[in-house]
Amino acid sequence: MNTFLDTMSQWIIAASDAVCGYPEFLLLIGGGLFLFFYSRGISIRHLPQALRALREKQAEQSGRGQISSVQALLSAIAATVGMGNIAGVAIALSVGGPGAIFWMWVSALVGMSTKFFEGALSIMYKGTDSAGEVQGGPMYIITQGLGRKWRWMAVAFSIFGLVGTLCFMQANQLVEAVTTVITTPMGLGAGTPVRFALGCIIMLIVGAVILGGIRRIAAIASRVVPFMVCLYMVLVLVIVVWHIGEIPHVFKLIVTEAFSFKAGLGAFTFVALTGARRAAMVNEAGVGTASMMHGASANTDPVREGHIAMLGPAIDSGLVCTLTAIPLILTGHFSTGSINSAQGLSVALNAFESLLPIGQYLLLVILFFFAFSTMFSYSYYGQKCTNYLFGAKNAKYYNYYYLVMIVVAAVMPLNTLVSVMDLAFALMALCTMVTLIALAPRVKKLIG
Repeated sequence: MNTFLDTMSQWIIAASDAVCGYPEFLLLIGGGLFLFFYSRGISIRHLPQALRALREKQAEQSGRGQISSVQALLSAIAATVGMGNIAGVAIALSVGGPGAIFWMWVSALVGMSTKFFEGALSIMYKGTDSAGEVQGGPMYIITQGLGRKWRWMAVAFSIFGLVGTLCFMQANQLVEAVTTVITTPMGLGAGTPVRFALGCIIMLIVGAVILGGIRRIAAIASRVVPFMVCLYMVLVLVIVVWHIGEIPHVFKLIVTEAFSFKAGLGAFTFVALTGARRAAMVNEAGVGTASMMHGASANTDPVREGHIAMLGPAIDSGLVCTLTAIPLILTGHFSTGSINSAQGLSVALNAFESLLPIGQYLLLVILFFFAFSTMFSYSYYGQKCTNYLFGAKNAKYYNYYYLVMIVVAAVMPLNTLVSVMDLAFALMALCTMVTLIALAPRVKKLIG
């Protein structure tokens, strides 16, 4: 039996590595580049309009939805600003060097265009669930925009979403961070009983929020996201002031190594692909998760929703990832060869500890906010998929399944589970990107 399970595990990991590597990168970045040029660089041309849209006081209560556009943006950011912004940046630096960060910025611009189309289509094509409640997301964009004959793809997206939106990585890495910084130094260790107890605590905290539904999730996210991003900015600002003389060299490395040909064209291409691919994984542009959140907006203007949605990658892949990159480049802790996500988190903790006397403890506080905000929003995505597949009256059961899996993630090794999730994520992206590209002409007509 163990041999069979080991073999299955190896197959799943191999399939995930094959699909979730450059094929997924080409799907997200290639499709994003198409949307960027097709919209004539909307992420650059309309950035002022997007910033103004955040400040506009529009009456949204007349629209069909449960939350405001800004709440939708903050809830979507709550999902994407997470462990990937810490561990993912460490991985990008380790594999591609400082130049990878520049290409993360470029990827953020591309992702902003994709998110614009996601946000706009989420308002253009909404549906209703079995209880008559207005819903949005890729499954409704597909059926309302492409037609009922494409319903099979909406069902496929929802099935993949039931797996892809589980927060195994966030729960596991949060436990990993606590055991590294607190329980192990205290002599409590990092064994299964400690991890199980921490998993139960996380489950209770997450449950207190997600069982209140989308309105409670949005209300918490609208408070937590600005606070956690500002807190992270303050922490990095202290480091910048402490090491102000070295900061120009950090940005010089980012730019010069992004275009370095000293190791050949192949090395340059590798660095560019590493940064862009990692950013695509962080901001989730084209995966379809954001359109589920923006589909809950009561806004009735697709272009305004698109403008607000496209700010997401600018914040997570642009601002927050840069905040992580500065301390790591300052310390040079990224020069460790190829690393995985768990090691990436340890690299970041060690870097902050070496820069500030209590740096790792302050970063741990940030990680709490990042991890919990992701887990709050992701539960909503899974519930939306359950609603579409099994009806509104059964959607609530997903939350109980989701909470139990948080404890499972806390105590289990993640290689196979994460590979399953990554594979599901890639298949969600396939359904979403096909839909976005097919319906792009309808959005372009609204842009003018």
